[in-house]
Amino acid sequence: MESLVIIVFVLGYLAITLEHNLKIDKLIPALGMMAISWALISLGHLDVFEVNTEMLRLEPTHLDEILLHHLGKTSEILIFLIGAMTIVEIIDYFNGFSAIKDFVRTNSKVRLLWIFSILAFILSAIIDNLTATIVLITILRKIIQKKEDRLWFAGLIIIAANAGGAWSPIGDVTTTMLWIGKKVTTVNLIKYLFIPSLLCMVVPALIASRLPAFKGNIEPIEGAEDEKVDQYSKIMLYLGLSAIVFVPIFKTVTHLPPYVGMMLSLAVVAIFAEIYSNARISFTSVDVDSEAAGHYSPVHKALSGIELPSILFFLGILMAVAALESLGILFNFANEMNAAVPMLGTEPAIDGYNVSDTVVMLMGVASAVIDNVPLVAASIGMFSDPVDSPLWHFIAFAAGTGGSMLIIGSAAGVVAMGMEKINFFWYLKKISWLALIGFLVGSAAFILLRSFI
Repeated sequence: MESLVIIVFVLGYLAITLEHNLKIDKLIPALGMMAISWALISLGHLDVFEVNTEMLRLEPTHLDEILLHHLGKTSEILIFLIGAMTIVEIIDYFNGFSAIKDFVRTNSKVRLLWIFSILAFILSAIIDNLTATIVLITILRKIIQKKEDRLWFAGLIIIAANAGGAWSPIGDVTTTMLWIGKKVTTVNLIKYLFIPSLLCMVVPALIASRLPAFKGNIEPIEGAEDEKVDQYSKIMLYLGLSAIVFVPIFKTVTHLPPYVGMMLSLAVVAIFAEIYSNARISFTSVDVDSEAAGHYSPVHKALSGIELPSILFFLGILMAVAALESLGILFNFANEMNAAVPMLGTEPAIDGYNVSDTVVMLMGVASAVIDNVPLVAASIGMFSDPVDSPLWHFIAFAAGTGGSMLIIGSAAGVVAMGMEKINFFWYLKKISWLALIGFLVGSAAFILLRSFI
């Protein structure tokens, strides 16, 4: 019966990877393999286990207990993401992101490259790499007319956004998973990964700035009209970003789960959003009942705009991986893989248990082909290293930045592909080698930095 669970997971994973070929949204196989996996465990009366991280061994438990345990852990991540997505949608409701265009005041391609790369690196660390990519490509369309030029800029934005998301606990779903799962802490994540992530962005941008594609100036778009930006736009931009940044501080001070801080931040942002929204509306003598008033609520609008399919996908994939973890499959596989792969630059953990840097880098390369969310979810079930072990930081970096090597390897890449109709092979030829260099330089920097921390 365990073999059937593995087969279901592999088939579901394959369907997720081939989403564009099958033309089936990836949330469908994710939810399907989750439900079928747990059903097989229940019907087969399979033994389930919980990993004892202190003793590095599997301990038997009951199905109801382990299922509730994993659902609780998964729900923490989903509620956190819903809060973050809602705040971002509220900012967008007030056209807050349009205020970012004020930072762009040049026609030089090289200067624009650095401006967008730095903005992507910083924004992705605050509002996540996916949202940062959407915001910056939207701005890119209002500045650069020639499609070929936009494609190059979009490629470098993907690299910078994924690099920026890797060093922040709220910058990428995978780092958020590790953070909420108590594998990394905010301070140490930044300490270990800021420099490698910065190099992962800077080195490709530096090389690209010397390529012919970034020589000269852009052709300004004539007649382009800016979106309406008023005083509330900038206020909500800064308030929303500050509220998201506040969450790690709240967790550090209160020691409560991150989703609690995110809900507090959402409540504060929502209060100001309602106040500013009412201030912008000029009411006439026409009565506005409660139902009609709801139409003007930025909170209601924001909640209807969040990516619910993504939330359901994360639910499915995380609970499906949890099924494999509960059977002890991931834990045993980790030990076997660790023994089989050559130990190059290993970092000792508990009782001499090592995990090869080679394994982690292979995970980074794999994340360019398959979704990095299940990869990281699997690693959490496979390895039992303590909190803030260098292993977890390296996994966060590799999974976050390795996806840049292919256009389909990250959420940022997929959304850019859809927005600008980027060809898979064009990206492979023009951008992938830059992403690979950034990944290797960042990995080398991490391994070197780890020796001194």
